[in-house]
Amino acid sequence: MLAVAGNPVIGVSEPAPFARSERGDGPVALHGRRRVPRAGYSRPGDLAAAPFVPARRAPSLPPALPPLLASPRLLFWGPTLIWASTWHVILYQLEGAPALNGVALRFALAAALLFALTRAQGQRIAIAWRWHGWLLLTGALQYGLNYWGVYEAERHLPSGLVAVLFSLMVFGNAVTGWLILGERVSRRFLLAGSGAVLGVVLIFWPEVAATSRRPGAALGLGIGLAAVVCACVGNALTLRLGRQGLALAPMLAHGMAYGSLSLCAVAAAGGAVWRVGSGWVWWGSLLYLAAFGSVAAFVLYFKLAQRQGPARAALTGVLVPPIALAVSAVFEGWQPTPLALGGMALCLACVYLATRPSAAGTPGAGAAPVTPRPRDGAPT
Repeated sequence: MLAVAGNPVIGVSEPAPFARSERGDGPVALHGRRRVPRAGYSRPGDLAAAPFVPARRAPSLPPALPPLLASPRLLFWGPTLIWASTWHVILYQLEGAPALNGVALRFALAAALLFALTRAQGQRIAIAWRWHGWLLLTGALQYGLNYWGVYEAERHLPSGLVAVLFSLMVFGNAVTGWLILGERVSRRFLLAGSGAVLGVVLIFWPEVAATSRRPGAALGLGIGLAAVVCACVGNALTLRLGRQGLALAPMLAHGMAYGSLSLCAVAAAGGAVWRVGSGWVWWGSLLYLAAFGSVAAFVLYFKLAQRQGPARAALTGVLVPPIALAVSAVFEGWQPTPLALGGMALCLACVYLATRPSAAGTPGAGAAPVTPRPRDGAPT
């Protein structure tokens, strides 16, 4: 509830449009390696009248990502730890404003931050119009219906069961990765992923066992599973667009903007009154969720998915619940049970097994990295 490609080289020396000729035949126009004398300065005597144009340099821009962000460990543990912390931070958003309004504002702010980041990196913000239909679909699924489904599911189900449902993204991403991206995973990865999901079930077993006694549990399960499907399809579509040559930052910015608009549309259709919270706690938590829970986490998550496949990236969702409960034990007084501790240990062991390299030296998910193919009209 969560990847980053390189940028074109910017800041190289740019030759002046005209400069002096070494042969003394007047100013010349520089066209690549060809040196063409400028019209009107064909005689050596005209050289004195020709103004000298010094060579210009393009402004130096910061690199797209520091070398630290290329670390596979950071790409995996970064979004995992951030999303584990957001479970607690979201609590500060539940008072003072409807949930849909808060999430819509969260992704609107995240989109603005990503647009600013794209500009600071020297990338193009605009994306060819032929991609916007796909960006609208991706944003509505990944950042709109997905999050709306989570909040609606938690009206009928305990949050622990919703966490169990989203741990199933390990298999959902494997299926959509195969259908949409043509990527397969190994049997060892599927077995280890099954064990990790079982660990999440053990952690929340009291809530899972009590589900049948809750009214509307079947409806909540249906909405929760639909939200998982939206997230998995949104993941695969994002990676598919990236393979078409769309740069990650502007693609995520447009997707989050469309997701925010879709949430506003859902709120308006339901007759919700637009209202935001007040106080520095509400706005501070919103800023954290936008800057870290949305921008940083999704950029790292999708870069991980681009490099190692969507199924392996979904393992972050398996580790989020145990870490989130550890945060809850510190700030909210949650008391772990022996069954929960056993589930946490099983999660960690199975994730370790799933991410171990295979005998051939490939990642456990069995997904080969694919280099994006630039397309006409797509930003680079």
